[in-house]
Amino acid sequence: MDTGKLVAAYVKLRDARNELKHKFDEEDAELRKKMDKIEQKLLDLSKEHGLDSLKTPYGTASRVVRTRYWAPDWDAFTKFLDEHGSYDLLERRIHQGNFKQFLESNPDIQPPVNADSRYSIMVRRGNKS
Repeated sequence: MDTGKLVAAYVKLRDARNELKHKFDEEDAELRKKMDKIEQKLLDLSKEHGLDSLKTPYGTASRVVRTRYWAPDWDAFTKFLDEHGSYDLLERRIHQGNFKQFLESNPDIQPPVNADSRYSIMVRRGNKS
């Protein structure tokens, strides 16, 4: 098969996916807004009546507490981790871009990590569309 035709087909499919995703994101945002309004009304009702659960024939709405934590000052938080040895408070993953840059800047250092490199194809749009 002609390479040009393969690349053109790839670009066309990618564009179709992007258009579909954009349309989905717009419609999803509208649905989320409506759901947020309903959620607020249910929270108001549960607070007004002192209930943690609202059972209906259509389903049950439960009021739950969700807590999210973040560190506005990473230097202070790192110091806290060092003082308490609480590194298990962090998620264990490597920042891919920063780690790649570190390895490129420090070619003589061999950190204890595994690496998986694979070839892939990246297609960029040409002048013809």
